[in-house]
Amino acid sequence: MLSMKDVRKGVAITLEGEPYIVTSSSFMKKQQRRPVMRCVLRNLRTGNTREHTFMQSDKIEEADIGRSHCQFLYKEGEAYMFMDHSTYEQVLVDPDIAGGAALFLLEGQDVQLLMYDGKPVAVELPIKIDREVKEAPPGVRGDTSTNVMKDVVVEGDVTVKAPLFIQTGDKIRIDTRTGEYAERA
Repeated sequence: MLSMKDVRKGVAITLEGEPYIVTSSSFMKKQQRRPVMRCVLRNLRTGNTREHTFMQSDKIEEADIGRSHCQFLYKEGEAYMFMDHSTYEQVLVDPDIAGGAALFLLEGQDVQLLMYDGKPVAVELPIKIDREVKEAPPGVRGDTSTNVMKDVVVEGDVTVKAPLFIQTGDKIRIDTRTGEYAERA
């Protein structure tokens, strides 16, 4: 059992029989009131988010989430096939479980599969990934005193906004949490 102080970003908990992961938490204490922990939780089965406030006396159950290091193999119809590195078992993951991570999946890429009750509930990519730019329109000279961005297409046919100096063939680093350009690789 976890206490209110143990609930922080990235911790997996069970609330009302459903597995959640804490996406943000903030400690609040007002005068003459008991301290509380306000959290934003993401349901690992449905992907929905909700806010919840934990009191100091609450006992929070930690979710039994397993993480397995997997490799993306291929897309089969709408589903995604992964192979566990330790057991070499293949796991078929539905597109709603893959979620936004599906945009950045390339064959042979390593990911973390979150498992709950032996079933995959989420796909976690590394925070930053490197991709080669396949198409980049030429940058327009002129007003560059502000942060001017252009649309470029990277491996996997994903469109990302990047600075004007990025050209076809360059490698860029993308933040997978936001899907935005981070830096040149």
